[in-house]
Amino acid sequence: MSAMIEISGVSKWYGPIQVLKDCSTRVEKGEVVVVCGPSGSGKSTLIKTVNGLEPFQQGRISVDGIDLSAKTTNLPKLRARVGMVFQHFELFPHLKIIENLRLAQVKVLGRSVEEANAKGMALLDRVGIKMHADKYPGQLSGGQQQRVAIARALAMDPIAMLFDEPTSALDPEMINEVLDVMVALAKEGMTMMVVTHEMGFARKVANRVVFMDAGEIVEDAHKEEFFGRPRSERAQAFLSKILSH
Repeated sequence: MSAMIEISGVSKWYGPIQVLKDCSTRVEKGEVVVVCGPSGSGKSTLIKTVNGLEPFQQGRISVDGIDLSAKTTNLPKLRARVGMVFQHFELFPHLKIIENLRLAQVKVLGRSVEEANAKGMALLDRVGIKMHADKYPGQLSGGQQQRVAIARALAMDPIAMLFDEPTSALDPEMINEVLDVMVALAKEGMTMMVVTHEMGFARKVANRVVFMDAGEIVEDAHKEEFFGRPRSERAQAFLSKILSH
């Protein structure tokens, strides 16, 4: 059975510097995979190759059976089906919250304004911020803006969701409100690939943990195995640092 996301032997260079080295992993439908590792290990680059935001020079990536590097692949169409939530919320500051959710639904999916509004309001309700629909992003806290970003991605009915350090720009008290939305999504069976330092989240909802260092996937293990007895010294050192706080 083919995986929802399949990464095979992917390598990438920025000029002479290799930032991804022969990376291979897969994410099954309904699986939650957490990607972790020290800063500069290639985590964000890897996740951005999955929906074509970062090109790669070697290897193959397929999403729902669609080969990203095939000349015939319509990348914008694929991106519309793979939700992406960034570290900084990437909302349009001059548009109201409901307009942020409506725009791509109308432009990309061809939904009517009424249909897009209804979908947007239902999703804002789901992430707990329906009452802010007519505000602008600048009027919301960071945690609220990130929940809007998640709702906006969900409005496109994605087949999978990618999260690139979704809580790292937030104040500590806002982190849980975003993680709670992500935990609920995982429980509903959304296929998710999450770059994060939140090991509590990884322990709670991840099926597998992919540990990266210096552009390589060093470990790719079930979460119990990863947290219980990581095989590599690099992963052991990383965990001892991050779990001692």
